Amino acid sequence: MAIPKDILEIERPRNTVVYSYGKGGTKYAVKKRVGCRRVNGRNLPVNGPTIGHIVGGAYVPIPEKGIMGAGPDLKDWANASLADSLFRDVLGELRAEYDEATAEKVYASSILRVIYPDIADYELQSAYQNCWLSELYPGVALSKNTVSSLWDSLGKKCSRIMSFMKARAGRVSMGSRLLLDGTLKSDESRVNSLSDFSRKARLKGSRDISVLFAFDLDRKEPVCSMCYPGNMLDVTSYADFVRKCGITKGVIVADKGFPSSAAEAEFRANPDLHYLNPIKRNSKTIGANSMLSFDGVLPGHDGVLFKKAKSGKAWLYSYRDLGLAAKEESDFVARAQKSGGYDDSKLRGKRESFGTMVLESDLEMSAEQAYDAYSERWEIETVMRYYKHACGFDETRVQSDYSVYGSEFCDFLSTVLTFRLLKAFGSSGASDRFTYGRIIKKLERAKMVRASAKSGWELVRTNPSDVELLQSLGLLPKDPEQPKRKRGRPKKSAA
Repeated sequence: MAIPKDILEIERPRNTVVYSYGKGGTKYAVKKRVGCRRVNGRNLPVNGPTIGHIVGGAYVPIPEKGIMGAGPDLKDWANASLADSLFRDVLGELRAEYDEATAEKVYASSILRVIYPDIADYELQSAYQNCWLSELYPGVALSKNTVSSLWDSLGKKCSRIMSFMKARAGRVSMGSRLLLDGTLKSDESRVNSLSDFSRKARLKGSRDISVLFAFDLDRKEPVCSMCYPGNMLDVTSYADFVRKCGITKGVIVADKGFPSSAAEAEFRANPDLHYLNPIKRNSKTIGANSMLSFDGVLPGHDGVLFKKAKSGKAWLYSYRDLGLAAKEESDFVARAQKSGGYDDSKLRGKRESFGTMVLESDLEMSAEQAYDAYSERWEIETVMRYYKHACGFDETRVQSDYSVYGSEFCDFLSTVLTFRLLKAFGSSGASDRFTYGRIIKKLERAKMVRASAKSGWELVRTNPSDVELLQSLGLLPKDPEQPKRKRGRPKKSAA
């Protein structure tokens, strides 16, 4: 439709063009010309963005965004700032495997999944724009489609994920104690090969994937992780996990689901890799070495008997906790009474094994060292609890095999950050006063605001208790101590 002459004669910026829009073409906008292109020997103009409109017989420009940009002027500051300060070295590890844009997407997604528990993928972009990450790392694309493509591309290049895990495992020291365990995670997808019915399916009523973790007990953080089909036993994936994650050093402390025989080839191939495992109470090794004939009371542990012996190339360490033995015997009698099938001969047969634990290792150590090392295995249960409940990673929420591998990689990084936050909360004393979830909520309340286009960011005024928390975590400087004033008036001189 031709533009009326009176509209074209209205004063507007040079190198612009007027076009009509709206019903009947009764509205007019102005576009900027940004260049030209050569088509069939002719130079044709190239129009750029709309820069204004013709309104009431005059040109009205579109206001420029200026220095304030398109983002909000109020952003969550403390949670993202603290997470970045504790987690920034992982960004360097990601840059060693991925290009800058991909590394920042994975890094930002991992942080957002921690500081906003249970966040969905389609909410990442909004959360990123509303928090301080968008100031620290501007221009990170986290739209729903971008994130979906990200998980898929990460999974397709799973060799880089394995390279990342191997690099982390390579930094483990020879004396480190690595706790190994797995957890089941709901996955109802019908298009990936990892979703299957596990041994707990009849209780849960859903299909799962299996996620294996190695946790460094000395550094108090996860080292590496991999996912397997839900119907695969831990003993089956044990050797594969150790090999693909590049675990070649340290002492693996595992439960009965990870017998050393399942990864025997890996222990032979890596002389600096050792194991400490419990063996089943009905194992013939216990009777053959008289491990229930104890030598004395374990030093530093009242009511615990012990014995140490060598069996072939392995060392055996047996214990009887007298308090636990009494509890197990009481529970046995209670169950028999409830079922109405008490049998004294069965009780006598089991009484010897009540409260006992026999550990096997290829390392010689004191009985006390072996007992203490295995007693701290409960730390891995903390990993699983925070992984599933604090972070909300109890289901996959993606479909294809590639997306599962990619999303689980991000979940692993989020778990690493979670434990770094836990250490920071513990060392600052914050965890003595508040739960983990409460601290995360309090950090979310500390925001930065920009009052005008010319002003910088400043902290929104908050209550003294929150300020004290931010100071204890090093996010705000502590107030200088005021000199104490002496009470009362000074004494008069004798004169």
